[in-house]
Amino acid sequence: MKTIHKLLFLIVPVLMAIGCTDPNGIIDQNTSIENHNWSYANRIKFPVKITDATAAYNIYINLRVTGDYRYSNIFVLMHRSGPKLNALTRFEIKLADKDGQWLGRGSGNLYSYQVPLITNFKFPAAGTYQFEIEQNMRDNPLHEVSDVGLRIEKVTQ
Repeated sequence: MKTIHKLLFLIVPVLMAIGCTDPNGIIDQNTSIENHNWSYANRIKFPVKITDATAAYNIYINLRVTGDYRYSNIFVLMHRSGPKLNALTRFEIKLADKDGQWLGRGSGNLYSYQVPLITNFKFPAAGTYQFEIEQNMRDNPLHEVSDVGLRIEKVTQ
């Protein structure tokens, strides 16, 4: 009987992990910002391996800011490089409405956002791509940014 319990103790977490994985997710990773101060020099880097260049992908930015973040938006630069690709795009992400209410999901003093930046994007070739996210606000460092991340998922038909 003890052997069965030990076996279940080992198998159940593995089965749960397999069942909870996102089959369309290529990457969904966040990086903490030290002391919640994001400087220009601190580009957040993510290598991404693309095996299917015929598929379309959605690219999201993940952000977490504290309730003390001073602005209702944030500007970021996204550098993308890899096989047959070298691009730089500036994005504005709205974080609060006109009344100052945060638009993200709140938990304590943190507000989380997962915002689509590029939809139905086709990579020019299979291979490893480098994504770098850089804050592009006037403040340097930009205070009260807790985490920055990237999610790329394959578009399902």
